[in-house]
Amino acid sequence: MSASFEITSASGSYPVTIRRGALDAIIERGGDIVVLCDEYFTDYLKSAGVRTVNLPALESTKSLDQMPALITALRKSGVSRSTTIVAAGGGIVQDVACFVASVYMRGVKWDYVPTTLLAMVDSCIGGKSSINVDTYKNIVGTIHPPRAIEIDPTLCATLAPDQMVAGLAEAAKICFARSNETFEAYMALKPTIDSGPDVLTQVISLSLSAKKWFVEIDEFDSNERLLLNYGHTFGHAVESASKFRISHGVAVGLGIMAAGTMGRLLGRAYPEGSLPATMEGHIDGLLRQVPDLRDAVGDMKVDDLIAAFHSDKKHTRDQFAVVIAREGGGVERIMIPRDPAAEINLRAAFNDMTERYAA
Repeated sequence: MSASFEITSASGSYPVTIRRGALDAIIERGGDIVVLCDEYFTDYLKSAGVRTVNLPALESTKSLDQMPALITALRKSGVSRSTTIVAAGGGIVQDVACFVASVYMRGVKWDYVPTTLLAMVDSCIGGKSSINVDTYKNIVGTIHPPRAIEIDPTLCATLAPDQMVAGLAEAAKICFARSNETFEAYMALKPTIDSGPDVLTQVISLSLSAKKWFVEIDEFDSNERLLLNYGHTFGHAVESASKFRISHGVAVGLGIMAAGTMGRLLGRAYPEGSLPATMEGHIDGLLRQVPDLRDAVGDMKVDDLIAAFHSDKKHTRDQFAVVIAREGGGVERIMIPRDPAAEINLRAAFNDMTERYAA
C-alpha cells in the first residue's frame, strides 16, 4: 500500500510519498547529497557509500549552541550550495536539519525521511524548525520547506511502545482538530501500537492530509494552524518539568488530558459518548501503555509545570493562550487573563493530570 500528495507552500510545492523502501530510494537516486542522521543509520548509510554527518537524537542536540559545530561538520564534509541535505531520523534530526539548511550559505535544499511515527504523521510537513535556547523550548526557528518527503511505514517495526504512543497521540490530535469527520475516520481505523504497515499507511495519510489543510491555509502560524497547539502548551510544560524524560508526543498526550480538565473548569461539558470524551478515552488508553510513565510523572513537581507553562512563547504578557476541546468536537483557541482564577485552574489541571498518571 502506498500514497502520495503535494504540499503547497510560499516557496513552491513539494511531494510527500508514503511507500516501502523510502531511504533506499534516496540512496539509489544519488547525486550531491549528505545525509544528516541519528546514529542508528550511520553504519548502513556509510556501507552504501553515502556521506553522512551524524548526531545524537537527544533534546540537547537541538540547542542553538550546538549549531556552530554542526555547521562546521557540514562544511568539512563538502556541503556546498549545490548539495542537498537529506535528514534521516525523528523530529530532533528534522528540526536541526531544517534549521541548518535554512541558514547554511543562506539556504540549501533538503529532503526528509522521517523514521519515527511522530515525525511521519505530523512534523514532516510544514517546513518549520524549532530550536531550544537555554531553558526555553522551541524559542527560535525558521520556516524552510523540504524539497521532498519520503515516508516508509515499515520503519515503525523498530520503534519502542512509547514511540508508537507518541505518534498515535499526535495523529489523533491533528485529526480531532481538523474536523469531526476526520477524527471519526481515524478512530474507524482502530489504530494501536501494534498496527501493521497497511493500517499505519492509512493513519499517516489521513493525519498528513488533515495537517496539509492547516499548513496550506496558514503556513506562517497566524490563525488556523494555531489550533494544532491542542495539548502542546501543557505538553511543553511536561517536557520541561520532566527534564525531557517524557518525550514530546507522550507529553502532548498528557497535555491533552490536562487541557480536558481546563476545559471543564472553564465550563465546557464533555459527557460520555461525546467526541471530546472519545478523544480523551483514546489518549488515556495510549498513555497507559507507556513504560515507566508513572515514575516519570510522579517525579514532576506541579510548581515546575506551572513555571514552564508560564514561559511558553505562545502566551502574551497579559494572557495565556490555551487550546481546548469544543463541546461538540473540534478545538478552539482562547485567551485567558493572567489572574488568580487562571492560576487556580492551571494548578488544578496539572494536579489532576499528575494524580491520574502517577497513581
